[in-house]
Amino acid sequence: MTKKIIRSSTVPISLNILLKGQLSFLNDHFEVIALSSKGEDLDEVERREKVKVVDVEISRQISVVKDFISLVKLYRALKKEKPQIIHSITPKAGLLSMLAGKMAGVPIRMHTFTGLIFPARTGLMQKLLIKMDQLLCWAATDIYPEGKGVKEDLEKFGITKKKLKIIANGNIAGIDIAHYSPTHFDETHKNKLKNELKIKDSDFTFIFVGRLVRDKGINEMIEAYSSIRNKNTKLLLVGPFEDHLDPLKEETLKKINDFDDIISVGFQKDVRPFFAISNALVFPSYREGFPNVVMQAGAMELPSIVSNINGCNEIIIEGQNGVIIPIKDHVKLAEAMKNMIYNKTEYEKMKHRSRKMIIDRYEQKVVWKALLAEYNLLLAQRKNYV
Repeated sequence: MTKKIIRSSTVPISLNILLKGQLSFLNDHFEVIALSSKGEDLDEVERREKVKVVDVEISRQISVVKDFISLVKLYRALKKEKPQIIHSITPKAGLLSMLAGKMAGVPIRMHTFTGLIFPARTGLMQKLLIKMDQLLCWAATDIYPEGKGVKEDLEKFGITKKKLKIIANGNIAGIDIAHYSPTHFDETHKNKLKNELKIKDSDFTFIFVGRLVRDKGINEMIEAYSSIRNKNTKLLLVGPFEDHLDPLKEETLKKINDFDDIISVGFQKDVRPFFAISNALVFPSYREGFPNVVMQAGAMELPSIVSNINGCNEIIIEGQNGVIIPIKDHVKLAEAMKNMIYNKTEYEKMKHRSRKMIIDRYEQKVVWKALLAEYNLLLAQRKNYV
């Protein structure tokens, strides 16, 4: 009988973007079900990956009433589907999926920590978040940090005493190096997009890809760029504002709106064309698990400037494929940006190494096969359950 695996996330975009292709690959070996809150992204997962989907509304924010309702619905879904494995990848879905899985008797309950929120919080909120992650780990049978930094934080804060295992070299998805390749974009395509955005060939273009929020270091990035900008620089922002969740400073928003050389294009389904016309990624985030954006940029032959946080400081090796700066330090960020512009020899060396360093460590099929092997290992170890 084909074994059944449920992959769960809080919102469907996580399944759609992070696990693109992976669910279809796994579905060749198991019966895979994708579970999250409903939405167009979940519909797309069903069509593209050819897997069954189940929608259970899960709030990203802490809400005792909503979370209890979600827990009950998850329990009912798991009792109905009777999977051998449930594997969650986001914080709220992780907590509720692991609890519901334990209540429903799912024998293998896996959670991958793709990022930790509590290290960036203080006081009562930090204590609450730590307790939630401890409860998640208590309910799970198997815990997977996405990278070494996440693993160290889980150990440092005493989140669990269970064995922590990193799959492959870290990262939940790996990179499709055929998809993220500069060869897809010739000079005609690049020049067309540059003209639309008023970027000159002589410009050095920094790019940021992600949500335009405080926790991504946008305030520091805009302050740093403001101090080094000149007639031959551009800053390209690719991503949505989320003022209702994590607003930027008013002065930051004013600069984004007023400076002609800061170009904001909003959310883009395909970020590759924007990487293709850029020279370097700037990613000064406060916290990450294992950021896909940094790997995507590297695969597109861009060196990166990243903050010294989990994931970023594993993907980027100082001076090899990018530069690592202290967190929340706009002065060091400005220095790194200036060095990218004016130290052409070092820039070209980092650019030349970027793609190969991603291919060698994070090629997608390597990650997928390692995950498949882990599922088979866990099933074999618990064969009395299945």
